[in-house]
Amino acid sequence: MKKKYGKNRPGKGQHFKNEDSQGEVRAKKHLGQHFLKDENVAEKIAETLTYQGYDYVLEIGPGMGVLTKYLLKKDIDVHVIEIDTESVIYLNEHYPPLHGKIHEKDFLKYDISEVFGKDQFAIIGNFPYNISSQIVFKMLELRDFIPEFSGMFQMEVAKRICEKEGSKTYGILSVLVQAFYEAEYLFTVPPTVFNPPPKVDSGVLRLTRKEDFSLPCNEKLFFRVVKTAFQQRRKTLRNSLKIFDLPEDIKEDSIFGLRPEQLSVARFIELTQKIEPHAV
Repeated sequence: MKKKYGKNRPGKGQHFKNEDSQGEVRAKKHLGQHFLKDENVAEKIAETLTYQGYDYVLEIGPGMGVLTKYLLKKDIDVHVIEIDTESVIYLNEHYPPLHGKIHEKDFLKYDISEVFGKDQFAIIGNFPYNISSQIVFKMLELRDFIPEFSGMFQMEVAKRICEKEGSKTYGILSVLVQAFYEAEYLFTVPPTVFNPPPKVDSGVLRLTRKEDFSLPCNEKLFFRVVKTAFQQRRKTLRNSLKIFDLPEDIKEDSIFGLRPEQLSVARFIELTQKIEPHAV
């Protein structure tokens, strides 16, 4: 897991060698970088994608390419996006097949259609903890083009994304992701496989887009309802959704007496359908 995004450019840091490389990239504290050093884990992550139904894979934050080398063995066109200039130099020097396919950009700000147009592509990576949720939200915006998504998060975040209703950790990401994707928590990764080791366990998940991923309701309103409901998760929906200024007779429906973590994705869709005729 490599936390690679930040406002600053590379500065002082520690040096860590990739196990089978002849070069090195500095692990920069201000970017929160943790380099995956276990080849078996890297290969296992590369195997989480099916490589079916698309021609491209985009790896976010490849660092020194410990995962990239296994992606390049697949019959797929691999691109990487990396904000760390030193890592970009390293990748260009050590992975000739990536020439022309290394994008020194911030994934959160970059219009990825400049690379893939309207073609389908998968996303994979050892995602930086500090922006992992933002990466998932960006992926959801691009869901029409991303049939598969897999990678490593802080374990708690990975489990939250895959959680079902009724759990205290079930939240905005759980509902929004599972509305469009099947979510699977695959395996846990200990801190010892990183250099330097993080203070928490990591978790790897896989998201597979549903065959029919259109919703039978206004999708923008669905996002708004889910986010608004969980902003005051301890309140019943009758109270947390006051911003919608709904008629009193609508709020008498029993669903408004529930708290957001009690609603499945299907029931959030039902809730959105009830609100839609009255939403401003």
